[in-house]
Amino acid sequence: MTRITADWLDDAASQTVCHLLTDAGYQAWFVGGCVRNALLGAPVADLDISTDARPRAVLDLAAAAGIKAVPTGIDHGTVTLVLDDTPFEVTTFRRDVATDGRRATVAFADNMEDDARRRDFTMNALYSDAAGQIADPLGGLADVQARRVRFIEDPDQRIKEDYLRILRFFRFYAWYGDPAEGPDRDGLAACAAHIDGLHALSAERVTAEMLKLLGASDPAPAVAAMASTGAMAQVLPGTDTASLAVLVHQEQENDIAPDALRRLAIIGGQPQDVLRLSKDRARRLAQIKSAVSPTEIAYRYGADVGRDAAVVAAATMGQPVAPAVLDAIAYAAAQTFPLKAVDLMPNLSGPALGAALKQAEARWIASGFTLTEEELLE
Repeated sequence: MTRITADWLDDAASQTVCHLLTDAGYQAWFVGGCVRNALLGAPVADLDISTDARPRAVLDLAAAAGIKAVPTGIDHGTVTLVLDDTPFEVTTFRRDVATDGRRATVAFADNMEDDARRRDFTMNALYSDAAGQIADPLGGLADVQARRVRFIEDPDQRIKEDYLRILRFFRFYAWYGDPAEGPDRDGLAACAAHIDGLHALSAERVTAEMLKLLGASDPAPAVAAMASTGAMAQVLPGTDTASLAVLVHQEQENDIAPDALRRLAIIGGQPQDVLRLSKDRARRLAQIKSAVSPTEIAYRYGADVGRDAAVVAAATMGQPVAPAVLDAIAYAAAQTFPLKAVDLMPNLSGPALGAALKQAEARWIASGFTLTEEELLE
Protein backbone atom coordinates (compact mmCIF):
# COMPACT_ATOMS: atom_id res chain seq x y z
CA MET A 1 0.00 0.00 0.00
CA THR A 2 1.31 3.44 -0.94
CA ARG A 3 2.23 5.79 1.87
CA ILE A 4 3.14 9.45 1.93
CA THR A 5 5.69 11.00 4.22
CA ALA A 6 5.72 14.70 4.98
CA ASP A 7 6.68 17.05 7.76
CA TRP A 8 3.16 18.45 7.90
CA LEU A 9 1.75 14.95 8.35
CA ASP A 10 4.07 14.15 11.25
CA ASP A 11 3.44 17.51 12.88
CA ALA A 12 1.87 17.27 16.34
CA ALA A 13 -1.01 19.55 15.36
CA SER A 14 -1.94 17.36 12.38
CA GLN A 15 -1.86 14.23 14.49
CA THR A 16 -3.91 15.86 17.25
CA VAL A 17 -6.68 16.96 14.87
CA CYS A 18 -6.88 13.53 13.24
CA HIS A 19 -7.00 11.71 16.57
CA LEU A 20 -9.61 14.16 17.84
CA LEU A 21 -11.93 12.61 15.24
CA THR A 22 -10.75 9.01 15.12
CA ASP A 23 -10.70 8.60 18.89
CA ALA A 24 -14.36 9.56 18.87
CA GLY A 25 -15.14 6.88 16.29
CA TYR A 26 -15.12 9.07 13.18
CA GLN A 27 -12.99 8.92 10.06
CA ALA A 28 -10.29 11.51 9.41
CA TRP A 29 -8.64 11.73 6.00
CA PHE A 30 -6.33 14.36 4.61
CA VAL A 31 -7.56 15.02 1.09
CA GLY A 32 -6.84 16.91 -2.09
CA GLY A 33 -3.87 19.15 -2.65
CA CYS A 34 -1.87 18.22 0.42
CA VAL A 35 -1.92 14.52 -0.51
CA ARG A 36 -1.34 15.17 -4.22
CA ASN A 37 1.59 17.50 -3.58
CA ALA A 38 3.14 15.18 -1.01
CA LEU A 39 3.20 12.49 -3.70
CA LEU A 40 4.73 14.93 -6.20
CA GLY A 41 7.24 16.42 -3.77
CA ALA A 42 5.64 19.85 -4.22
CA PRO A 43 5.04 22.44 -1.48
CA VAL A 44 1.83 22.13 0.52
CA ALA A 45 -0.13 25.25 1.37
CA ASP A 46 -3.47 24.04 2.76
CA LEU A 47 -4.42 21.14 4.99
CA ASP A 48 -7.91 19.78 4.28
CA ILE A 49 -9.48 16.92 6.18
CA SER A 50 -12.56 14.92 5.16
CA THR A 51 -14.64 13.13 7.77
CA ASP A 52 -17.96 11.41 8.27
CA ALA A 53 -18.51 13.52 11.39
CA ARG A 54 -21.18 16.18 10.99
CA PRO A 55 -20.13 19.81 11.59
CA ARG A 56 -21.90 20.01 14.95
CA ALA A 57 -19.98 16.98 16.18
CA VAL A 58 -16.69 18.54 15.04
CA LEU A 59 -17.49 21.75 16.91
CA ASP A 60 -18.39 19.83 20.05
CA LEU A 61 -15.23 17.73 19.95
CA ALA A 62 -13.08 20.82 19.44
CA ALA A 63 -14.77 22.64 22.31
CA ALA A 64 -14.20 19.70 24.66
CA ALA A 65 -10.53 19.54 23.67
CA GLY A 66 -9.97 23.30 23.93
CA ILE A 67 -9.19 23.63 20.23
CA LYS A 68 -10.23 26.82 18.46
CA ALA A 69 -13.03 26.12 15.96
CA VAL A 70 -14.36 28.57 13.38
CA PRO A 71 -17.59 27.72 11.49
CA THR A 72 -16.15 29.07 8.23
CA GLY A 73 -18.54 27.19 5.95
CA ILE A 74 -20.71 25.26 8.31
CA ASP A 75 -23.72 25.29 5.98
CA HIS A 76 -21.59 23.38 3.49
CA GLY A 77 -20.04 21.16 6.12
CA THR A 78 -16.75 22.98 6.79
CA VAL A 79 -15.31 23.85 10.19
CA THR A 80 -11.83 25.32 10.51
CA LEU A 81 -9.84 24.02 13.46
CA VAL A 82 -6.83 26.09 14.45
CA LEU A 83 -4.05 24.45 16.43
CA ASP A 84 -0.53 25.83 16.91
CA ASP A 85 -1.44 28.63 14.47
CA THR A 86 -2.14 26.06 11.74
CA PRO A 87 -5.63 26.03 10.19
CA PHE A 88 -7.22 22.70 9.27
CA GLU A 89 -10.30 22.78 7.03
CA VAL A 90 -12.42 19.89 8.32
CA THR A 91 -15.30 19.09 5.97
CA THR A 92 -17.99 16.44 6.24
CA PHE A 93 -18.21 13.98 3.35
CA ARG A 94 -20.54 15.50 0.75
CA ARG A 95 -22.38 14.67 -2.45
CA ASP A 96 -23.85 17.00 -5.03
CA VAL A 97 -27.62 17.27 -5.16
CA ALA A 98 -27.93 19.93 -7.89
CA THR A 99 -25.56 22.15 -9.89
CA ASP A 100 -26.02 25.12 -12.22
CA GLY A 101 -22.56 25.49 -13.74
CA ARG A 102 -21.37 27.92 -11.07
CA ARG A 103 -22.24 26.43 -7.71
CA ALA A 104 -23.58 23.22 -6.25
CA THR A 105 -26.24 22.31 -3.74
CA VAL A 106 -24.75 19.60 -1.56
CA ALA A 107 -25.90 17.07 0.99
CA PHE A 108 -23.86 15.27 3.58
CA ALA A 109 -22.63 11.79 2.69
CA ASP A 110 -21.49 8.90 4.84
CA ASN A 111 -18.72 7.46 2.71
CA MET A 112 -15.54 8.50 0.95
CA GLU A 113 -16.63 7.25 -2.48
CA ASP A 114 -19.53 9.72 -2.69
CA ASP A 115 -17.26 12.51 -1.51
CA ALA A 116 -14.61 11.63 -4.10
CA ARG A 117 -17.07 11.58 -7.01
CA ARG A 118 -18.05 15.21 -6.51
CA ARG A 119 -14.47 16.41 -6.97
CA ASP A 120 -12.99 17.58 -10.27
CA PHE A 121 -9.86 15.56 -11.09
CA THR A 122 -8.75 12.11 -10.05
CA MET A 123 -5.49 13.49 -8.65
CA ASN A 124 -7.58 15.58 -6.24
CA ALA A 125 -9.55 12.57 -5.00
CA LEU A 126 -6.76 10.97 -3.01
CA TYR A 127 -7.02 10.54 0.75
CA SER A 128 -4.45 9.85 3.46
CA ASP A 129 -4.93 8.81 7.05
CA ALA A 130 -2.78 10.08 9.90
CA ALA A 131 -0.21 7.34 9.25
CA GLY A 132 0.18 8.37 5.60
CA GLN A 133 -1.69 5.37 4.17
CA ILE A 134 -3.31 6.34 0.84
CA ALA A 135 -6.93 5.62 0.01
CA ASP A 136 -7.61 5.83 -3.73
CA PRO A 137 -11.30 5.29 -4.47
CA LEU A 138 -11.18 6.51 -8.10
CA GLY A 139 -7.76 5.58 -9.48
CA GLY A 140 -6.11 8.93 -8.93
CA LEU A 141 -2.80 7.52 -7.73
CA ALA A 142 -1.83 6.23 -11.17
CA ASP A 143 -2.72 9.61 -12.67
CA VAL A 144 -0.53 11.47 -10.17
CA GLN A 145 2.35 9.14 -10.90
CA ALA A 146 1.89 9.70 -14.65
CA ARG A 147 1.32 13.44 -14.14
CA ARG A 148 -1.99 13.06 -15.93
CA VAL A 149 -4.75 15.60 -15.25
CA ARG A 150 -7.96 13.65 -15.78
CA PHE A 151 -11.55 14.51 -14.95
CA ILE A 152 -13.39 12.15 -12.64
CA GLU A 153 -15.64 9.84 -14.65
CA ASP A 154 -17.53 11.87 -17.32
CA PRO A 155 -15.63 15.07 -18.25
CA ASP A 156 -18.72 16.70 -19.77
CA GLN A 157 -20.69 16.19 -16.58
CA ARG A 158 -17.88 17.45 -14.37
CA ILE A 159 -17.60 20.63 -16.45
CA LYS A 160 -21.36 21.25 -16.54
CA GLU A 161 -21.35 21.10 -12.75
CA ASP A 162 -18.94 24.07 -12.66
CA TYR A 163 -17.59 25.69 -15.83
CA LEU A 164 -14.62 27.02 -13.88
CA ARG A 165 -13.27 23.48 -14.18
CA ILE A 166 -12.32 24.30 -17.78
CA LEU A 167 -9.80 26.84 -16.50
CA ARG A 168 -8.77 24.57 -13.66
CA PHE A 169 -8.03 21.80 -16.19
CA PHE A 170 -5.47 23.99 -17.92
CA ARG A 171 -4.13 25.39 -14.66
CA PHE A 172 -3.57 21.91 -13.22
CA TYR A 173 -1.97 20.77 -16.47
CA ALA A 174 0.44 23.74 -16.25
CA TRP A 175 1.41 22.92 -12.68
CA TYR A 176 1.23 19.12 -12.52
CA GLY A 177 0.85 17.73 -16.04
CA ASP A 178 3.46 16.11 -18.25
CA PRO A 179 3.98 18.47 -21.23
CA ALA A 180 5.61 15.65 -23.21
CA GLU A 181 2.38 13.64 -23.04
CA GLY A 182 0.07 16.59 -23.67
CA PRO A 183 -3.28 17.18 -21.99
CA ASP A 184 -5.81 14.38 -21.58
CA ARG A 185 -7.68 14.09 -24.89
CA ASP A 186 -11.12 13.49 -23.40
CA GLY A 187 -10.68 16.40 -21.03
CA LEU A 188 -9.47 18.69 -23.80
CA ALA A 189 -12.40 17.77 -26.03
CA ALA A 190 -14.87 18.40 -23.21
CA CYS A 191 -13.35 21.80 -22.50
CA ALA A 192 -13.67 22.76 -26.17
CA ALA A 193 -17.29 21.62 -26.24
CA HIS A 194 -18.33 23.77 -23.28
CA ILE A 195 -16.42 27.05 -23.65
CA ASP A 196 -19.67 29.01 -23.90
CA GLY A 197 -20.22 28.20 -20.24
CA LEU A 198 -17.27 30.40 -19.32
CA HIS A 199 -19.48 33.45 -19.86
CA ALA A 200 -21.43 32.48 -16.73
CA LEU A 201 -18.40 32.80 -14.46
CA SER A 202 -17.64 35.87 -12.38
CA ALA A 203 -14.63 37.97 -13.33
CA GLU A 204 -13.21 37.37 -9.87
CA ARG A 205 -13.16 33.57 -10.30
CA VAL A 206 -11.70 33.82 -13.80
CA THR A 207 -9.02 36.24 -12.61
CA ALA A 208 -7.92 33.98 -9.76
CA GLU A 209 -7.59 30.97 -12.07
CA MET A 210 -5.75 32.85 -14.82
CA LEU A 211 -3.22 34.33 -12.41
CA LYS A 212 -2.56 30.89 -10.94
CA LEU A 213 -2.20 29.37 -14.39
CA LEU A 214 0.20 32.05 -15.62
CA GLY A 215 2.21 31.77 -12.40
CA ALA A 216 3.29 28.20 -13.20
CA SER A 217 6.94 27.51 -13.95
CA ASP A 218 6.16 27.04 -17.66
CA PRO A 219 2.52 27.73 -18.56
CA ALA A 220 3.19 27.91 -22.32
CA PRO A 221 2.06 24.35 -23.24
CA ALA A 222 -1.11 24.71 -21.16
CA VAL A 223 -1.87 28.15 -22.58
CA ALA A 224 -1.35 26.86 -26.13
CA ALA A 225 -3.75 23.99 -25.43
CA MET A 226 -6.23 26.42 -23.92
CA ALA A 227 -6.00 28.66 -26.98
CA SER A 228 -6.60 25.67 -29.26
CA THR A 229 -9.99 25.04 -27.62
CA GLY A 230 -11.12 28.66 -27.89
CA ALA A 231 -11.18 29.05 -24.12
CA MET A 232 -8.46 31.71 -24.11
CA ALA A 233 -10.39 33.85 -26.59
CA GLN A 234 -13.44 33.56 -24.37
CA VAL A 235 -11.81 34.80 -21.18
CA LEU A 236 -9.15 37.12 -22.66
CA PRO A 237 -10.27 38.31 -26.09
CA GLY A 238 -7.62 39.65 -28.44
CA THR A 239 -4.68 37.82 -26.91
CA ASP A 240 -1.82 36.28 -28.84
CA THR A 241 -0.02 33.50 -27.02
CA ALA A 242 2.69 32.86 -29.63
CA SER A 243 5.47 34.70 -27.75
CA LEU A 244 4.79 33.22 -24.32
CA ALA A 245 7.13 30.27 -24.78
CA VAL A 246 9.91 32.65 -25.85
CA LEU A 247 9.35 34.74 -22.73
CA VAL A 248 9.49 31.69 -20.48
CA HIS A 249 12.78 30.69 -22.11
CA GLN A 250 14.12 34.21 -21.52
CA GLU A 251 13.13 34.01 -17.87
CA GLN A 252 14.87 30.69 -17.42
CA GLU A 253 18.01 31.88 -19.22
CA ASN A 254 18.25 34.97 -17.03
CA ASP A 255 17.19 33.30 -13.76
CA ILE A 256 14.02 35.41 -13.52
CA ALA A 257 11.26 34.02 -11.32
CA PRO A 258 7.88 33.22 -12.92
CA ASP A 259 5.42 36.10 -12.78
CA ALA A 260 1.79 36.09 -13.92
CA LEU A 261 1.64 39.80 -14.74
CA ARG A 262 4.74 39.60 -16.94
CA ARG A 263 3.07 36.74 -18.83
CA LEU A 264 -0.18 38.72 -19.09
CA ALA A 265 1.77 41.60 -20.60
CA ILE A 266 3.17 39.49 -23.44
CA ILE A 267 -0.07 37.80 -24.48
CA GLY A 268 -1.54 41.23 -25.18
CA GLY A 269 -5.20 42.07 -25.38
CA GLN A 270 -6.70 44.24 -22.68
CA PRO A 271 -6.64 42.02 -19.58
CA GLN A 272 -7.05 45.05 -17.33
CA ASP A 273 -10.50 45.58 -18.86
CA VAL A 274 -11.61 41.97 -18.44
CA LEU A 275 -9.97 40.68 -15.28
CA ARG A 276 -10.50 42.00 -11.77
CA LEU A 277 -6.97 43.07 -10.98
CA SER A 278 -6.08 44.92 -7.81
CA LYS A 279 -4.98 48.52 -8.24
CA ASP A 280 -1.36 47.55 -7.60
CA ARG A 281 -1.46 44.75 -10.17
CA ALA A 282 -3.21 46.90 -12.78
CA ARG A 283 -0.65 49.65 -12.25
CA ARG A 284 2.29 47.28 -12.58
CA LEU A 285 0.84 45.70 -15.71
CA ALA A 286 0.46 49.14 -17.27
CA GLN A 287 4.04 49.99 -16.33
CA ILE A 288 5.39 46.83 -17.97
CA LYS A 289 3.40 47.58 -21.13
CA SER A 290 4.42 51.25 -21.19
CA ALA A 291 5.59 52.59 -24.55
CA VAL A 292 8.69 54.26 -23.09
CA SER A 293 12.10 52.59 -22.93
CA PRO A 294 12.85 49.92 -20.32
CA THR A 295 15.55 52.14 -18.83
CA GLU A 296 13.08 54.96 -18.29
CA ILE A 297 10.61 52.48 -16.82
CA ALA A 298 13.35 51.26 -14.45
CA TYR A 299 14.19 54.84 -13.45
CA ARG A 300 10.55 55.67 -12.73
CA TYR A 301 9.23 52.40 -11.30
CA GLY A 302 12.19 50.27 -10.27
CA ALA A 303 14.64 47.74 -11.71
CA ASP A 304 12.25 44.78 -11.60
CA VAL A 305 9.57 46.52 -13.66
CA GLY A 306 12.17 47.78 -16.14
CA ARG A 307 13.63 44.29 -16.48
CA ASP A 308 10.15 42.86 -17.05
CA ALA A 309 9.47 45.42 -19.77
CA ALA A 310 12.79 44.58 -21.43
CA VAL A 311 12.30 40.81 -21.50
CA VAL A 312 8.72 41.19 -22.72
CA ALA A 313 9.85 43.50 -25.53
CA ALA A 314 12.68 41.16 -26.53
CA ALA A 315 10.49 38.04 -26.43
CA THR A 316 7.84 39.76 -28.54
CA MET A 317 10.48 40.19 -31.24
CA GLY A 318 11.73 36.64 -30.75
CA GLN A 319 15.11 37.83 -29.53
CA PRO A 320 17.15 37.32 -26.36
CA VAL A 321 17.48 40.27 -24.03
CA ALA A 322 21.04 41.55 -24.14
CA PRO A 323 23.01 41.53 -20.87
CA ALA A 324 24.00 45.13 -21.58
CA VAL A 325 20.31 46.08 -21.54
CA LEU A 326 19.83 44.47 -18.13
CA ASP A 327 22.94 46.29 -16.87
CA ALA A 328 21.59 49.61 -18.17
CA ILE A 329 18.27 48.94 -16.44
CA ALA A 330 19.98 48.28 -13.11
CA TYR A 331 21.99 51.50 -13.56
CA ALA A 332 18.90 53.55 -14.46
CA ALA A 333 16.96 52.34 -11.43
CA ALA A 334 19.69 53.71 -9.14
CA GLN A 335 19.72 57.23 -10.63
CA THR A 336 18.29 60.40 -9.08
CA PHE A 337 17.38 63.41 -11.19
CA PRO A 338 19.93 66.11 -10.27
CA LEU A 339 17.63 69.14 -10.60
CA LYS A 340 15.02 70.41 -8.17
CA ALA A 341 12.41 73.11 -8.64
CA VAL A 342 14.41 75.51 -6.48
CA ASP A 343 17.28 75.31 -8.99
CA LEU A 344 15.12 77.10 -11.59
CA MET A 345 13.76 79.76 -9.27
CA PRO A 346 13.17 82.69 -9.27
CA ASN A 347 13.40 82.88 -13.05
CA LEU A 348 10.52 80.43 -13.52
CA SER A 349 7.36 79.65 -11.58
CA GLY A 350 4.01 77.94 -11.94
CA PRO A 351 3.31 75.91 -15.10
CA ALA A 352 6.45 77.22 -16.79
CA LEU A 353 8.57 75.86 -13.96
CA GLY A 354 6.94 72.44 -14.21
CA ALA A 355 7.38 72.36 -17.98
CA ALA A 356 11.05 73.30 -17.72
CA LEU A 357 11.72 70.59 -15.15
CA LYS A 358 9.92 68.03 -17.30
CA GLN A 359 11.92 69.05 -20.37
CA ALA A 360 15.18 68.91 -18.47
CA GLU A 361 14.36 65.47 -17.10
CA ALA A 362 13.58 64.21 -20.61
CA ARG A 363 16.98 65.48 -21.82
CA TRP A 364 18.69 63.84 -18.88
CA ILE A 365 17.00 60.49 -19.54
CA ALA A 366 17.81 60.71 -23.26
CA SER A 367 21.46 61.27 -22.38
CA GLY A 368 21.55 57.97 -20.55
CA PHE A 369 21.35 59.80 -17.21
CA THR A 370 24.74 61.39 -17.82
CA LEU A 371 24.01 65.14 -18.04
CA THR A 372 25.17 66.99 -14.92
CA GLU A 373 23.23 69.66 -13.04
CA GLU A 374 25.37 72.37 -14.67
CA GLU A 375 24.76 70.98 -18.16
CA LEU A 376 21.03 70.80 -17.57
CA LEU A 377 20.89 74.40 -16.28
CA GLU A 378 22.61 75.57 -19.43
